[in-house]
Amino acid sequence: MTTAPPDAPDVVRSAYAQLAVTDLARSRWFWVDMLGLHVQYEDEDTLYLRGTDELTHHSLVLRRGDTAALDHIAYRVRAPRDLDRAEAFFSALGCPVRRVPAGAGARGIGDAVRVVDPLGFPVEFFHHTERAERLIQRYDLRRGAEVARLDHFNLCTPDIPAAYRHYRSLGFGCSETIEGDGEHEMYAAWMYRKQTVHDVAFTGGAGPRLHHLGVATHESHQVLRTADLFGALRKEHHIERGPGRHGVSNAFYLYLRDPDGHRVEIYTSDYYTGDPDHETYRWSVRDDRRRDFWGSAVIESWYKEASPVLDLDGRPRPVSDSLLDESAVRIGADGLG
Repeated sequence: MTTAPPDAPDVVRSAYAQLAVTDLARSRWFWVDMLGLHVQYEDEDTLYLRGTDELTHHSLVLRRGDTAALDHIAYRVRAPRDLDRAEAFFSALGCPVRRVPAGAGARGIGDAVRVVDPLGFPVEFFHHTERAERLIQRYDLRRGAEVARLDHFNLCTPDIPAAYRHYRSLGFGCSETIEGDGEHEMYAAWMYRKQTVHDVAFTGGAGPRLHHLGVATHESHQVLRTADLFGALRKEHHIERGPGRHGVSNAFYLYLRDPDGHRVEIYTSDYYTGDPDHETYRWSVRDDRRRDFWGSAVIESWYKEASPVLDLDGRPRPVSDSLLDESAVRIGADGLG
């Protein structure tokens, strides 16, 4: 397990994401009926969802909005004092920082700190969350993809080395990278606090944008069942890529787009990274098996399309690719095309 620097908040894991969606009923069909997330709470404008293995209040919030976008991602920290550390850490970087008292932010979340990080992403840090009923053996409630838990965020940014350095400063380990031949050629990085392959991954491209949310199932047949369910309802157009197995992370995957275009990866079969001497596995950008150990070819939309992100006041943030040279734009999110 990696150790957080003394001046940084001690992040435990990726905890939840909040998405703005334009039609809550259509979103409910996709995320609840088809993917199988459990509704923890709902009202006219918001859905709070969690997977079958999750014991906290939620791992996904869907709120009605005029524009589909990422509202924020959230990390749980180890202790209440880490909120003060988060505030001081990001203030020292010159980032926008806001304290969110319990009851003023997401339902079920205690005091929190929200920031726009140096990469331009809206990020929340919190410690307290309401506990939820144990559903691990409620097999009678399972449906659809039988999503077990939120696993990771995948973020698009034009400066992968900067993203790597920033998350290393927060105490994140790095499980895998995609790198070129030069000393500073890093095209993608998979980084973690919990003892799996990643809590967050960075892929090159215009940003800040959300590439996808990764949600975990227990077994590969649940990934295949998800594809069958969408096909049976003649909704196969929601399937963007897969099924297949990635080289990076070893994930057995299926990528889907929700009614607003938000991308989700149904994901299983990664590995343990908790040993103190765990080494980063470095993929060559020239090794095509980084994308797919086997499976469908990468398609253009997977490289070029992603969800915009909002600032702390709910306004869309500008997207930039100014840090990318022409070759980086041409080769796509994880290296040579």
